[in-house]
Amino acid sequence: MTALSSFHRLSRQFAAFFGVGLAAAVAHYGLLILLVEGGGFHPVPATLAGYVAGGLVSYVLNRRHTYQSSRPHREATWRFAVVAFVGFLLTWFLMHAFTVWIGGPYLPAQVITTGVVMLWSFMAHKIWTFA
Repeated sequence: MTALSSFHRLSRQFAAFFGVGLAAAVAHYGLLILLVEGGGFHPVPATLAGYVAGGLVSYVLNRRHTYQSSRPHREATWRFAVVAFVGFLLTWFLMHAFTVWIGGPYLPAQVITTGVVMLWSFMAHKIWTFA
């Protein structure tokens, strides 16, 4: 496989991951905004609930469409959970830092956090979860 074809395959895979991420983000941000604006929740626990909802969407769609994994669910689910747990901790830390320590608005903080966690998740799932 040439470097160009490897790059092309990686680009297509990342584009699929990004599309799945959009679907997961709808679940995540939807629940986050609903809990903060409608339920009066603090942004940190609300975003963690949204993270879990988005994670469920992400597992199903990434397994099938992004990585086309044949790894059995009994292996892939616990690996996915480990990667998601690290992302959960990153989400907690970054959102806490941005909204509590810095006092910033929660939605821009979530956008930055999403970018960081997205890069972590893509590489970890590609190399380990669904490999």
